[in-house]
Amino acid sequence: MAIIHQATITPTKLELLEDRLGSDVPGDGELTQVASYRFDDPDGAVGVEALLVTRGGPVHQAVLTYRAAPLDTAADHLVTTMEHSVLGTRWVYDGAGDPVALAAFQRALAGEQEQAPLEIWDRETLVSTRPPSVELSVTDPADAPELLVVHLAGEVVPTETDGPALVARWDGGEGVVAWA
Repeated sequence: MAIIHQATITPTKLELLEDRLGSDVPGDGELTQVASYRFDDPDGAVGVEALLVTRGGPVHQAVLTYRAAPLDTAADHLVTTMEHSVLGTRWVYDGAGDPVALAAFQRALAGEQEQAPLEIWDRETLVSTRPPSVELSVTDPADAPELLVVHLAGEVVPTETDGPALVARWDGGEGVVAWA
């Protein structure tokens, strides 16, 4: 399960994506979140989240990981640090360079991992659960991929692949978010 704390984070996720993505997400206006989904880290140490964002044009996916300490093997993929009012400093990485995120997407493409249920916590108290804003499905989980590249931001488009593809459906759209 993905634990979401009732907390203040600085910068916000949309602020850090605005700084990082800039004009990579075309369109007019402010960057807005359309939907999101999360994967559980089997060790419970890393948050893995995919945000679907837009400026009123095409929807793009940004995969981020949240860690309590720097990841030495992925220094080039560090997006920023953020302050979380409950958890403290978080190191935020582009999912393309974080082995925990890549492994989660590999398991999802192999049909071995579903998105995490979302629980909202206020310190030590479970406040509520949140229904998913994205429905994920795999088109062909027969062959687990040997290598998967998840980009920080890429347009979410209907596409055809020869291997398994992870398809996201959200209110108002759908598209392939990862493939082998």
